Amino acid sequence: MREEIGKAVRLRKEGRLKESNALLVELAEKHPDDPEVRYQAAWSFDVIGEEASAVPHYEKAIQRGLSGKDREGAYLGLGSTYRTLGEYVKSDRVFCRGREEFPENRALQVFHAMTLHNLGHHAAAMELLLVNLADATSDPGIRDYGKAIRFYADKLDQTWT
Repeated sequence: MREEIGKAVRLRKEGRLKESNALLVELAEKHPDDPEVRYQAAWSFDVIGEEASAVPHYEKAIQRGLSGKDREGAYLGLGSTYRTLGEYVKSDRVFCRGREEFPENRALQVFHAMTLHNLGHHAAAMELLLVNLADATSDPGIRDYGKAIRFYADKLDQTWT
């Protein structure tokens, strides 16, 4: 089975997306409890633009104990997929769970900020983005003002008179 997963991943990297997806769907039918197969199947649906079909595979991959970087990727994929489907509350829940498990994952935080924006939580979204910008950038100008950016990140609507 691992060889078949490897083949499907190679097909995806070669741009043979439909072939990769077909192979992974077949593997998911044969091995419904394998979290890696489910994760790769979800990913394969996302890349062919069939986001709604990706959701149950992401969910099962996480439920079945996917671990490590793939688990981080599954949270990011599921949260992002829910967001693109307009399921903002579900997206928010997924990103919150993912961030609890992987608090250092900046991609989860940035994608969560997009969902927070969609939910109308603009201040929280900006705060996440600004803190990540200040903490992760290599731009010297932003680094020079990193302390101020972090200070103002949660005070965007505050004024001082």
